[in-house]
Amino acid sequence: MATASLLPAAIGSAIAMTAIVGVRYLATSGLFAWITGRVRPGHHAGLQPQIRREIGWSLLSCAIYGIPAGIVAWGWQARGWTRIYRDPAAYPWWWLPLSLLVYLMLHDSWFYWTHRWMHRPALFRIAHAVHHDSRPPTAWAAMSFHPIEALTGAIVVPALVFAIPIHIAVLGLVLLIMTIMGVTNHMGWEIFPRALVHSRVGGWIITASHHQRHHESYRCNYGLYFRFWDRLCGTDRGIAEFISAA
Repeated sequence: MATASLLPAAIGSAIAMTAIVGVRYLATSGLFAWITGRVRPGHHAGLQPQIRREIGWSLLSCAIYGIPAGIVAWGWQARGWTRIYRDPAAYPWWWLPLSLLVYLMLHDSWFYWTHRWMHRPALFRIAHAVHHDSRPPTAWAAMSFHPIEALTGAIVVPALVFAIPIHIAVLGLVLLIMTIMGVTNHMGWEIFPRALVHSRVGGWIITASHHQRHHESYRCNYGLYFRFWDRLCGTDRGIAEFISAA
């Protein structure tokens, strides 16, 4: 009976988190689509049917991301399942920035290798082709995934919170970075200044200039945040030459 009584709470959390992820997607992609319209008028002209497809697939992905995240959030609060903590003094102060880097590096590693896996011919036809149907990608394409691909992305951060301690605010920052980079990398133009993109730091981080090359050439530039794995594995093909910020 106790287990049965907890089930509605877990389901409610999954539904609420799905709604949160959906609103986050619509708000963030909508904001950067609006910015694109203001800064690059006509840049996505004629892409309305594609954008509708992107939104449809993305809203489905929101449920696939939201359900496990909601269950884990419920388990954290109601059952103490995870290693998420609230008290900054629970771990040394230096763990706060280090945990951010650890999560981003592990997430990036997972993304790189699953992304390369998705480019195997059979999996590409079944799943990843949905994402590459966006030609060119727009701000609405950030979560435009087939459910198989969405599932590979949805499990990584919920899995990490069971193994690696993280402050709730740092976890929020991880999710913010994931959201912003996922959208800005698909805008079809470079929102970050050219001085950053072409700097030494820019040579190790991924922006739209780097990810655009992936959408042009397919078998290169697989990373999410960093170019580390692409450089190490010989899959880095540099950046695309297209419109960038000043």
